[in-house]
Amino acid sequence: MSGPLRFRLALDARCTVGESPVWDADAAALLFCDIPNGVIHEWRPGDGAWRSWSFGESVGSFGLCRSGRLVVALRRSVVLFSRHDGLVVPLADVPEPESNRLNDGKVGPDGCFWVGGMDDRPDKHPTGSLYRVTPDGVVERKAEGFTVSNGLAWTADGATMVHSDSRARTIDAYAFDAASGRLGGRRRLATLTDAEGRPDGGAFDREGTYWSAGVSAGVLNRFSTAGALLERHPFPVPAPTMPCFAGDRLYVTSLREGRDPETLERWPALGGIFSARVPGQGVPVGRFADA
Repeated sequence: MSGPLRFRLALDARCTVGESPVWDADAAALLFCDIPNGVIHEWRPGDGAWRSWSFGESVGSFGLCRSGRLVVALRRSVVLFSRHDGLVVPLADVPEPESNRLNDGKVGPDGCFWVGGMDDRPDKHPTGSLYRVTPDGVVERKAEGFTVSNGLAWTADGATMVHSDSRARTIDAYAFDAASGRLGGRRRLATLTDAEGRPDGGAFDREGTYWSAGVSAGVLNRFSTAGALLERHPFPVPAPTMPCFAGDRLYVTSLREGRDPETLERWPALGGIFSARVPGQGVPVGRFADA
């Protein structure tokens, strides 16, 4: 890639914590959530249409379903949600501690929803786990000991899953069996410095490189699957949270939470959606196998 990405403000969403961007190619729409406000937004770049749904509690993440619904991680439960009629169907309770909430989650190549927990207290401890939620509501704990589970993404062949712990500043890679959802050997992909920031949400491109939002450093990092830092792209505002590919465009969410008035005055678009053209394509998002 030649030179830094040229980001522009695509949508002035002013999210408190904008997260979990998902491109719905069928609807030509970008979906994303505002975690503490418990809202999922759907925005169509083509005509500017924008609609939202409120869930009455935090929404950590969500994914697309084969049925057209969304699979949604609430505070400590997972539900199925219909965008057409607003129907919410409980799917599973997730056994995170009372002090925790669900955070980053994505649909894997196995057709299941993978979601991790985090300590939601100011003084955080490694009490979060990573779970696999099947379409029939079975919850399997797959890994544990995370302070802020984050960064889920899979390579195009489905053979590698990447996952991060934001507070530990670590990014790990696992061997992945798409047929069974089994995790294999875990290896440390990277431990981030202050310059790279805490690793937040991530996404893979089809070239096999991993894009990670350096939320505390205001950058977007690009790693090889061997763990080499290939590029570090400055972001136009502090606190990018997660990248998402949509054709030849990359969308990135951001947050406003915890920013002082001077910072918000300098960067009023914090919490917005930013975009840049990229030369490659992203790995298509998985769909929950509910149909």
